[in-house]
Amino acid sequence: MYLNPNWRILTVGDGDLSFSNAVVNHIKPAKLVASTYDSAQTIEQKYQHNALSSLKKCHVEVINCFDVTDPLCWQKLAAHQHSFDVVIFQFPLIPAFVGREAFESNTQKTSMNVLNRALLHQFIKYANKYALDKSGPMLCYITSKDVKPYREWNIEGSLSNGLEAKYAGQMPFDINQFDGYKIRNVDRDKHVKDTSGITYVFTPKAISAQSDELSTHLTKPAYLGENHCSLCRVGPFIATEDENKHLNAKKHQQMLKLEDDWQAWLTDFYNHTL
Repeated sequence: MYLNPNWRILTVGDGDLSFSNAVVNHIKPAKLVASTYDSAQTIEQKYQHNALSSLKKCHVEVINCFDVTDPLCWQKLAAHQHSFDVVIFQFPLIPAFVGREAFESNTQKTSMNVLNRALLHQFIKYANKYALDKSGPMLCYITSKDVKPYREWNIEGSLSNGLEAKYAGQMPFDINQFDGYKIRNVDRDKHVKDTSGITYVFTPKAISAQSDELSTHLTKPAYLGENHCSLCRVGPFIATEDENKHLNAKKHQQMLKLEDDWQAWLTDFYNHTL
């Protein structure tokens, strides 16, 4: 993950704040504001080792109870609105619903796949609307695992449909760059073993290869190119027969269903927010 020390950074959904703390210690950015979904009290109860006091000592402002899907929470940024160069969401995941009843009521109309895509879509939308400085690079970073179910969210594809900010490329996330950072389980005081992470970059601006150091770190995978299936991340197809066989396969049909569900959510969301 490339971070310019001159950038003004906002972190969101940073469970135990260990990522924000690692950024302060190792990047020493021009400005950092950290935010968490949980309250300070919940963080203290949930995570035995958290960075609340460490960030306070470093005079880093922490905004608690910050829900990235709620525009009112973004307005809590107050004087910090439109003052950041990059907003970072590390390993986002909708928390598990407790009990069968809660799960069924929340997934009655849509799937967990769509709910997670919706979380990320709204993050990009509101970060651009409320947090990013229009005179800066206007970057959203989403770091996710390169395994199922995360890789089935089509982050580099239809996630940003309807948004001005578009996928600009991706880069590997190396946790060793951020000493002290623990990737937490969303619901409990356990950190998960490091799986390969990818940081996906979104911006409404063009990233210039000539003037932007970030561009040297970004790549786009081959499966986004011609003669591949970007949904299933397979290819290149040697012959039309191979491609047709794949398009008719159960796996591809499942991915198409997820895309249809996602488009339905987008239509419903924008019908209600217009």
